[in-house]
Amino acid sequence: MSYYDNNAVAFIESTRLVDMRPLYQRFLPLLPGQAHILDAGCGSGRDAKQFIEQGYKVTAFDASTEIAALAEKELGQPVSVQRLQEIQYQNQFDGIWACASLLHVPAKELPYVFHRLARALKPNGVIYCSFKYGQGEYEKQSRRFTDMDKVGLRVLVGEIEGLAITELWVTVDRRPGREREQWLNGILVGGE
Repeated sequence: MSYYDNNAVAFIESTRLVDMRPLYQRFLPLLPGQAHILDAGCGSGRDAKQFIEQGYKVTAFDASTEIAALAEKELGQPVSVQRLQEIQYQNQFDGIWACASLLHVPAKELPYVFHRLARALKPNGVIYCSFKYGQGEYEKQSRRFTDMDKVGLRVLVGEIEGLAITELWVTVDRRPGREREQWLNGILVGGE
């Protein structure tokens, strides 16, 4: 996470104003009113802030100490520092928003992380997740990436008891100048 700690302000500035409404419109209608959402890898707090403004209860965390501190100021509520591999929640959330966060988990650890996410859901809870579209693992600017395509995510989620994919779709990056990059988006339903 040293990249994000060392580049927190620049990273937040490059992502905080991106219009994510098309993705919210796929996720939020699947949740009950007054839902409790876990923003797993909240970055700038952009999405958590939108959810709070729409009346949802939000718990947010990020693996970067510096980014979590900045998100905490943005949200006006605590943002914990932890990795996806460390979450201990059980049966707490109606929805989990994992936007561009799971892609930093090594492929061999993803089944373990998805199991933990499923355990964190209430029955019939919903997960939104996104990965850069493709296959394989690589490092770029001292950051680890695991790309995923539709087949790869189906295989991965198929191994997780109590979790099922309900929708997969591909979008282009919404950041200016990044329109050539594609993202795999998924809606999963589960909760043990």
